[in-house]
Amino acid sequence: QVVLIESGGGSVQAGGTLRLSCATSGFTYINYCLAWFRQRPGREREGVAAIYTSDGSITDSPYYAGNVKGRFSISLDNTTGTLYLQMTNVKPEDTAVYYCAADPFAVYSDYGGLGVADFRHWGQGTQVTVSS
Repeated sequence: QVVLIESGGGSVQAGGTLRLSCATSGFTYINYCLAWFRQRPGREREGVAAIYTSDGSITDSPYYAGNVKGRFSISLDNTTGTLYLQMTNVKPEDTAVYYCAADPFAVYSDYGGLGVADFRHWGQGTQVTVSS
């Protein structure tokens, strides 16, 4: 079974940096969409960034939500299967629980974004708190 375990959350001051990690295992398909979502206080879960992978390698341009583009970067270490989210110039509005997600059939686009319902596998989440 697919297992996703996030780590790296914590407290950071505005303008700072933080890197989230997601250890992945149990994939049974060759191709997957791997993504980061977040849920801010009082809001619905929203897509932050995503990539397509084939046999552990990135195959297409990543997706970024408009409010993180230019500040966040998604990457994959294909030797360890660890998904990362590098967060720079963080803002108080980035405060949220961040989730790693995976699905072999999910898709994304700059027009359609990321759909929460498209992902079947989720991590437990890691809290990020940005203070001003």
